[in-house]
Amino acid sequence: MKRRRFLEAAGSASLLSLLGARAAPSAAGTPLRRVRPTDPGWPAPALWDDLNANVGGQLIKVPPLLEACAGASTSAACNDVVRNLRNPYFIGEQPAGTQTSGWVDGWRSSSSAYAVAAKKTADVAAAVNFARTHNLRVVVKGGGHSYQGTSNAPDSLLIWTRPMDAITLHDMFTPAGCMGKVNPAPAVSVQTGARWLPVYNAVTTKAGRYVQGGGCATVGVAGLVTGGGFGSFSKHYGMAAAGLLEAEVVTADGAVRIANACTHPDLFWALKGAGGGSFGVVTRLTLRTREIPEFFGGVLGTIQATSDAAFRRLIARFTSFYAEALFNPRWGETVYFRPDNALVLGMVFHGLTQAEAAAVWKPFLDWVAAAKQDYTMASPPRIIAVPARHWWDPVYLRQNLPETIIADARPSAPEDHVYWAGNQDEAGFFLHGYESAWLPATLLEKGQQARFSEALFAGSRLWKVSLHFNKGLAGAPPEAVKEARDTAMNPAVTGAFALAIIAGGGPPAYPGMPGPGPDLAQARRDAAAIAQCIGVLRRLVPGAGSYVSEAGFFDPDWRRGYWGRNYARLLAVKGKYDPDGLFIVHHGVGSEFWSADGFTRVTNRS
Repeated sequence: MKRRRFLEAAGSASLLSLLGARAAPSAAGTPLRRVRPTDPGWPAPALWDDLNANVGGQLIKVPPLLEACAGASTSAACNDVVRNLRNPYFIGEQPAGTQTSGWVDGWRSSSSAYAVAAKKTADVAAAVNFARTHNLRVVVKGGGHSYQGTSNAPDSLLIWTRPMDAITLHDMFTPAGCMGKVNPAPAVSVQTGARWLPVYNAVTTKAGRYVQGGGCATVGVAGLVTGGGFGSFSKHYGMAAAGLLEAEVVTADGAVRIANACTHPDLFWALKGAGGGSFGVVTRLTLRTREIPEFFGGVLGTIQATSDAAFRRLIARFTSFYAEALFNPRWGETVYFRPDNALVLGMVFHGLTQAEAAAVWKPFLDWVAAAKQDYTMASPPRIIAVPARHWWDPVYLRQNLPETIIADARPSAPEDHVYWAGNQDEAGFFLHGYESAWLPATLLEKGQQARFSEALFAGSRLWKVSLHFNKGLAGAPPEAVKEARDTAMNPAVTGAFALAIIAGGGPPAYPGMPGPGPDLAQARRDAAAIAQCIGVLRRLVPGAGSYVSEAGFFDPDWRRGYWGRNYARLLAVKGKYDPDGLFIVHHGVGSEFWSADGFTRVTNRS
C-alpha cells in the first residue's frame, strides 16, 4: 500500500476507534442517529425554554425565509422579501438566509428548527452543550456564504454567530502562552459574525493597516479564514489562514479553548484551512495586520476577438504577457476567457501608481491595438489607482467610484452597507456547477505555454474559463509561500500560479418563492458543460487539487483534492476534539463516516 493511502487508512481507523469508544449506538445493532422534531427523543418545550433562558432570550424558532409568501404571493410583505433576495445584507440578517439558494441536484436552502442568535461565547457554549446532550444536528452560520450548503440543514439547531461582530485593534499582540516564543505583532481581533467590509474599514480606512481577508465584502470572517482564505491582494500578502495568530473556539465538549502556536497547536493548525464547521464553533479570530502601500489599483476591460483563430492568438499572447510581466506579487484577481471569443480583464495591482501600471500593460495593449482587423475594445481598458487607505472606504467609494459598488437600498440601511458590483450576481444565486483546479506554475514555462493556451481555448468553447491569479501562491514573496506550508491547505496551492474556476448559476431559487422556480433541465445541461470544461484543464494537470471553499459539490476525490497529504493529520485532530461527530458538514473532515444529510453515522461512505 502506498504511504499516502496507508496514512489515510490509519487516520480513518483511528477516528473509527474513537467513535466506537465515545459514541455508543442509539440501540443495540443500530447506528447513531441525530434526532428530528418528529422523533420521540426531540427535546420537550420546557427544555427549549431552559436553553432560551441560558442564552439570554436569544433562542429563535426559525421561520422559512419566504414565510411572507405562503398563500400570499402578491402581498406587499412577500414582494418586499423577494425584492431583497439580491441584497446580501438582507440575506445575512435572516436566520434562515443563505447567500447561495442551492445547487441543482445537490442541496436547497433550508430553515433550521431553532437558532441561537449568539451574542457572546457563553451563548455558543450553551448551544453546543444542549445539542450534544440531546443528540441534535448542529449547523454553524456567520456570513452564510457556503456554496456547498454547509451553513444550513433542516431539522437542526443553528448556532448563528452573526450578532457577534466586535472588532478590536492591537498595536502589538502576543498569543496566549506564547510570551518569549512568538514575537509580538500588530493585529486585529474579530468576532466570528463580522463581515469583511467593516473589518477592512476599521483596519485600513481608519488605522492605515492591512489585514488579509476576502475579496467579497459581505463574506463572513470565520468561514473565510478557516477555509484558507484569499483576497484580491493575496499574491502579495498570502492567505488569510496564514495570518491567523490565535482563535477562540468552542469544541464539541462545550469547552472554550484558545488555539494558537503554543496552546492546542494541533487544533490551531486545523483551523487554518480545513474548512468551517468541522472542528468547533470559532467565536473570535486574531489576525496579523500589515503595512499598506500608497496605492491599490485595478485594470478593467473587455477585448473582443473577431474569429476563433484571432482568439487563439489572443490567449497565447496574454499567457506569455502574464508570465513575463504579471507573474509577481504585485498582480492579482481575474481574467475570463468567454465562449464568444472575449477576454475580460478584472485584475488588481499592489503598490504601483496609475502611470506605472499603464507602463506594464502598454506592450500587450499596443499588440492588441496593432491588430484592428482581429480585435475590438468592447469595453476599453481602464486603469485606475486608488489611495490604498480608501480601497474599502464606503464614503470614498460612494463619492469617487460609485460604479464599482452597490449600496443596500433599504431606507434604514447604514451608509457603510455597500458591496462590490461584481459580486451582485452571487447574491442568492442557484448554482448549476462550480469547479476549481490549482494550475501549477510549470504551465507558464516557455515549453508549456502553447499547450496551456490551447487548453484554455478548448475549455472556452464549452464554458467561461476564469483564472484567479490571487488564489495561487507561486510568484508570491517567499515568506508568504513558507507560511502557507504551515496551514492545512492542499500543498498544491504553494506551487500554483492561479486557481481555475469554472462556474455558473441562475437567479435566486429559494423554496417558497413565487413563480415557476428554476429551470432544472437547463441547469443540468449547464452542469454537464461545466464538468466538460473543467475536465479539459484536469487532463492538462492530472490530479490537480481544488479549493475547499470553491469546489464541486459532487467531487468524489474531495479529501485528496482539498487537503492532499494533510488529510490523515486532519482526521486525527477531528478524532481528538470531536470524536462523536457533532460538527459534520458536506465534504468536511470526518464526513465520510456520516450519511449525506449528516444525521446518521455510517462506516461505508466514500
